[in-house]
Amino acid sequence: MEYAQDIIDSTQDIFSSMIMLDVTPGESFKRSDEKLSNSISGIIGLAGNTKGMLAIHMTNQAALAVTTAFLGMDVEEIDEDVRDAIGELANMLAGSIKSILDPGGSDIKLSMPSAIYGEDYTIDCLADAQSVTVPFAFDGMGFMVELQLRKDS
Repeated sequence: MEYAQDIIDSTQDIFSSMIMLDVTPGESFKRSDEKLSNSISGIIGLAGNTKGMLAIHMTNQAALAVTTAFLGMDVEEIDEDVRDAIGELANMLAGSIKSILDPGGSDIKLSMPSAIYGEDYTIDCLADAQSVTVPFAFDGMGFMVELQLRKDS
């Protein structure tokens, strides 16, 4: 799937350099609109000639582990620190992907990061967008990075 390798490269680079975690990618796929459960998602919107979103979906357990590693302090519940950390991860990933999609830096604008979490929720974007999701694993936990894009002619 298009952009899967870019997602893999960006995610592994950010996780190894910023969080000191090695993450292993799985097989990319097109995620359907199934519910996300006991999870948190960091989301960045893309606007301009290319529209869409980049999202990182983490189980609560993975989000706590990543935030603990990211901040260097024990985090035991989904709180503002976790929401901010997962939103910032989405922001770093979106910035990396933006530099690949828009080398000149003027065709795509990124939104502020947001985080959604809960027992059950869904995330929809553009109905006719190209979509790719890459699962990752570390220390027996997992998360997904999803990219949805629609280029306007």
